Amino acid sequence: MLDKASALREKFRFLEEQLSNPEIVGDLDKYKKLNREYKEMKELVDVFDEYEQIVRNTDHARELLGDPEMAEMAKEELEFCTTEKSRLEEKLKFMLIPVDEEDEKDVIFELRSGTGGDEASIFVGDLLKMYTKYFEVQGWTYEILYENPGTVGGYNKIVLEVSGEKVYGKLKFESGAHRVQRVPKTESQGRVHTSASTVVVMPKFEEQDIDIRKDDLRVDTFRSSGAGGQHVNKTESGVRFTHIPTGIVAESTDSRSQHKNREIAIQRLYMKIKDSIREKEQLSQKAARRSLVGTGDRSDKIRTYNYPQNRVTDHRINLTLYSLNKIVEGDLDEIIEALQLAENMEKLKAIDQIV
Repeated sequence: MLDKASALREKFRFLEEQLSNPEIVGDLDKYKKLNREYKEMKELVDVFDEYEQIVRNTDHARELLGDPEMAEMAKEELEFCTTEKSRLEEKLKFMLIPVDEEDEKDVIFELRSGTGGDEASIFVGDLLKMYTKYFEVQGWTYEILYENPGTVGGYNKIVLEVSGEKVYGKLKFESGAHRVQRVPKTESQGRVHTSASTVVVMPKFEEQDIDIRKDDLRVDTFRSSGAGGQHVNKTESGVRFTHIPTGIVAESTDSRSQHKNREIAIQRLYMKIKDSIREKEQLSQKAARRSLVGTGDRSDKIRTYNYPQNRVTDHRINLTLYSLNKIVEGDLDEIIEALQLAENMEKLKAIDQIV
């Protein structure tokens, strides 16, 4: 662990030099990339520097134990250093956990009504309000790519593009089925119903992220079906991509714009290909983490929102909070941080097994 931290510090020093290089400063894209990497490494380097200083202080305190006049003070210093050294070692261990490359990416964020009829659509509207308030707190921006309103409120389906810092790293845990237990607005006798809506979160890949040759892609356009009025009968706005070597297919009819549908479809294709690669290369790790990072499977129940009890339960980590009123207003930090911690613990277990 300490060797890895030392190597990263050397890389940090190298980045520091590069950021003052006139050629790098003149290349805005390269400068931004290196500067982001530099900032991400700085906290770890500062902690490692602090750790090494504690080690030096520990050695010095041990030397002073043999001096009768300094022994008492040295003993107190040694006790402090021993506690601090353990704390910093734990902190370094967590900071050295490998970060998923996708965590930095923007996302395509889909909400869709499930079982429960009109109440499920209304719940999608409530989830949308919850998430967009969370986006605003995070300083993220979002754009609605497609929306299909429900008949009595909410949405049957809505698709957003969310942009900002480390968006996928926080939202990736939201994929799956979300259940709501409450008295619906459409219920006349005051009975509690259970309805469901689903969330799918896809990291927004760029073309350079996955090596796909254009010759390996077949692109088909077609007329959409479903909501959209007369428009769907006049233009071929639907887009379908087929990756010929693997046979993987992805399509989109979410937007009335063929350009937007091309973008959504290619993102879905990238995601499917990326998942296929992961299945082959990291099968055991993927299986271990499937319980936390939602697969997008609409039967993958992850969370229940119980209004009568003001309760939210995340079933993956057995977390129950009696603060539903705050959570639906976008206060998701406690849930997301608990899921991030659980994921990091799984990564640590995987690292220990390898070692």
